[in-house]
Amino acid sequence: MRVLIVNTSDSAGGASVAARRLTEALINNGVKARMMVADKQTGAVYVSRYGQHWRYRLGFLWERVVIWIANGLSRKNLFTVSTACAGVDITQTNEYREADVIHLHWINQGMLSLGGIRKIISGGKPVVWTMHDMWPATSVCHYSHGCEKFHGECSCCPFLRFPGKNDLAAVTHRRKKRVMSAGKVHFVAVSRWLADMARSASLMRGHDVTVIPNVLSLSHFRMSDRLDSRSMLSIRARHVVIFGAARIDIPIKGFGYLKSALAYMTTRMGYSPDDLHLILFGSVRSSEALDGIPVPYTHMGHVTDEETLSQLYSASDVLVSSSLYETFGQTIIEAMACGCTPVSFDNSGQTDIIRHKQNGYLARHMSVEDLAAGIDWALRTSLPRRDLRKDVMCRYSESTVAGKYIQLYNSISGTKA
Repeated sequence: MRVLIVNTSDSAGGASVAARRLTEALINNGVKARMMVADKQTGAVYVSRYGQHWRYRLGFLWERVVIWIANGLSRKNLFTVSTACAGVDITQTNEYREADVIHLHWINQGMLSLGGIRKIISGGKPVVWTMHDMWPATSVCHYSHGCEKFHGECSCCPFLRFPGKNDLAAVTHRRKKRVMSAGKVHFVAVSRWLADMARSASLMRGHDVTVIPNVLSLSHFRMSDRLDSRSMLSIRARHVVIFGAARIDIPIKGFGYLKSALAYMTTRMGYSPDDLHLILFGSVRSSEALDGIPVPYTHMGHVTDEETLSQLYSASDVLVSSSLYETFGQTIIEAMACGCTPVSFDNSGQTDIIRHKQNGYLARHMSVEDLAAGIDWALRTSLPRRDLRKDVMCRYSESTVAGKYIQLYNSISGTKA
């Protein structure tokens, strides 16, 4: 079986990393898998870039211009929504022609247009689409933030400056509806929470939704001695907390809740600021995002090297994921593979990974006090590091996740993987 994984990039963002890791897992389990991207940032031989990079950039810029004009020349929410009004046509490539299964992932911001997606769906090949956010089930938003209009017909969109019955969301929703009716798509949600959102969407009617989590290559994430890892980072604090994201200062990542929780711990729970050290990884648009951190911290910047990430996780006692929404929680399983206890809110995809007070702590959604209590619990409990690693080995290893996808591919195509 030949499988073509399609994603906007092979490195930029969590979905890109997840799609690339899945491609590797499939190859390592006997599938002839390739990955096609518009923005190639790695040297992986199994990744091919579609056409000329300037064409992808032109589509990216055109889509932003359309949104900017629709919002009255305002930059607000310019990257919160996507319309897929521009993109490339992959159906003319050799990779597409040779594939038995087309497997879409995150294809926004200039990779595929709605017209391109319709062409793929109606092309006669089995199509799998892994959802890394809510966009395939909504009109223009990647996360609905509690808006439930996607259950019916999207309009009067709260992410648009001039919402109305015939706004950009309404127009895009009607176009998406025509696309989704062009053929059968088997959707994969990376968590049960995301699957529930997808199944309740009007756009998903008539399409199947399966839950398969993201994969983790455990050979790339290794557990090292905690004290040695801290020594290499020149950290001497009694307790180390880690927080990471592609962009730390995106509001949805909830970094402010972590800062407030650490402040609560140092003012109300008896911790001295010098007892704690915070490790941060990920980019920030403005250094002001790091103002007001109440404990000593180390900002590592944007980190993609898995050996470095392993060292950071191994040095840490607790991984905090304070996102307002998470479709899965990739940093959670990475941290657990390195023996680091996860603490997160209890509202979305991370609840598939964390079993409360068994392998981590699920704090009440948006509760600073309970997030602080969760960090305190994790520090005081000190779960066995090898048990945390064994947990993710059983559930998210390459063989486990690849096996589930191979079973899905076999069920929707006449070709055996």
